[in-house]
Amino acid sequence: MKKFLTGCILILPAFLKAQEKLPKGIEHVIIIGVDGMSPDGIKNANTPVMHRLIAQGAVKWNVRTVLPSSSSPNWASMIMGAGPEQHGITDNDWQRDKHTLPPIVTNEEGIFPTIFGVLHQQFPKAGIGAVYHWDDFGRLFEKNAVNHDRHFNTEDSTATDFIQYIRTAQPLFAFVHFDHVDHAGHEYGHGSPLYYQAVAKTDSLIDRIMENIPANTLVIITADHGGKGKSHGGATPEEAEIAMIFSGKDVKAGYEIKQPVYTYDLAATIAFALHAKQPYAWIGRPVRSAFAGFNEPQN
Repeated sequence: MKKFLTGCILILPAFLKAQEKLPKGIEHVIIIGVDGMSPDGIKNANTPVMHRLIAQGAVKWNVRTVLPSSSSPNWASMIMGAGPEQHGITDNDWQRDKHTLPPIVTNEEGIFPTIFGVLHQQFPKAGIGAVYHWDDFGRLFEKNAVNHDRHFNTEDSTATDFIQYIRTAQPLFAFVHFDHVDHAGHEYGHGSPLYYQAVAKTDSLIDRIMENIPANTLVIITADHGGKGKSHGGATPEEAEIAMIFSGKDVKAGYEIKQPVYTYDLAATIAFALHAKQPYAWIGRPVRSAFAGFNEPQN
C-alpha cells in the first residue's frame, strides 16, 4: 500500500481509509433465501414481519439478477460473489461433472470459491451451516466447509431444523433456502392469490427464525429471481429484479439503499460484515451503504 508524505506525516488517501473501515460487532450472519419471491410479492402479500424489518432496517427493492434469471445461476452468484461468466453455472442443468463452461478458477472441490469455503478457510473452527428446501442448492457450495448440511422436502421442516441449528449452535454463518414460493409461482402464476399466500407463509417462517437468532446478528433476506406469469428466466424487470432486506446489528434504520446492487454482491457483503478477505476472482462489492456509518458511493 502506497503512502503519501507531507513533511514527516504519513497520510493515507481518503479512499484507502474508506476501504479499511468495517462494520463493528457483527458476530453472526444469517441469510434467508426465498426462491422466486418478487418485490411485488413482499409489497402485496400479507407480510407484516418483512415490513417491520424493512422499517427497522434497510432495503433495496431492485437488486439486479444475473441472466438467465433462474435459480442455479443466481443462487450460485450470490454465494460465489461473481456471475456465470466467472463461475460457469449458466443454467439449472449444471452439475459439477457436467457443464459447458468451466469456472475461471477452482478450489479443492473443483468449483468456484463460495462464501462457505472462504469463511471456513479463514475461520476454520467456526460453525457454518446450510439448510435447504431445494435439493440442488446443496451442489453449489463446498461440502467440506460446513458442519451442518441438511435438506428437507417442506418449508416447515426446513424452518424447524434451521431454527434448532441456529439456536443451539449459534453459527458464524448460516443459510436457509425456501422453495415453496417458486412452486406457487410456477403452478398458479406470479401475482396470483395463491402466490401471495405462499409469500405470506414465508413471512410467518421468517418470524419464527427472527425469534431465535443470536445477539449481534446480521440477517439478510433475499431471493434469486422474480417471475412473470408462470415462468421466469427472461430479461424483464418482473423476472430479473428482486428485493434484499438487511436487518439487525449495524444496519441503518428505515433506510432505502440507493447504490446499484447485484445478486453477486451478497457474498462480498457477508465477507465485509465478518471481516473476511474475499477472493481475487470475485467481482461483487459489499453493500456498504446498508450499514451505519457508511455513505452511498459516489458515481
